[in-house]
Amino acid sequence: MTLLDRVRRRLARPPEPVRAVVLASPDPDERVLAWGALVRDEGWLVATSRGLRRVPADLPLPHAGEVGVRPWHEVGTARWTATGDGGGRFEVTPLTEVEPGVQARLPVERHALRDAGGLPPVVRRRVDQTVVASRRSPLPGRGGVVLVARRVPGQAEREWTVVFDNDADRSDPAAREAARQKLAEAVAADQPG
Repeated sequence: MTLLDRVRRRLARPPEPVRAVVLASPDPDERVLAWGALVRDEGWLVATSRGLRRVPADLPLPHAGEVGVRPWHEVGTARWTATGDGGGRFEVTPLTEVEPGVQARLPVERHALRDAGGLPPVVRRRVDQTVVASRRSPLPGRGGVVLVARRVPGQAEREWTVVFDNDADRSDPAAREAARQKLAEAVAADQPG
């Protein structure tokens, strides 16, 4: 990509359906940071100040407010694989809270892009900015957990959660107790002395 192409892309306005979705947002401060065109003219994958949105190309403008947003702190991972022609694929692993302090990975969402635009570095930066601390910890006998502290919009304190490597371990009383103890230790160590 030439310097002129990069300047043009930087100055380009988001497509009308993308702008309409953000204008319909309940957050008046939400803004578009970057977008990429999905394959087969399916629409756009959009990074905003609130999170990640998939905007369909055939979205009737009166329904713009119905396009959901995946908040940045609910994105566990977002892996980008470029194809060399300006496109590529994002594999996004969303997280959901299954009980206080415990998150589970949802099925991977795949987004194929014909033109990624400036989306990959923006998504990486936004996901990374939510994570304050992260560490893996083994569970007794098998498996492990990831303890993560994230910044959550509207909350002054970090939010600590635990994600089990294997969802089945969440129903094992010994694994749950070990994870609960590790989470309590991480939270206590994070408190100002």
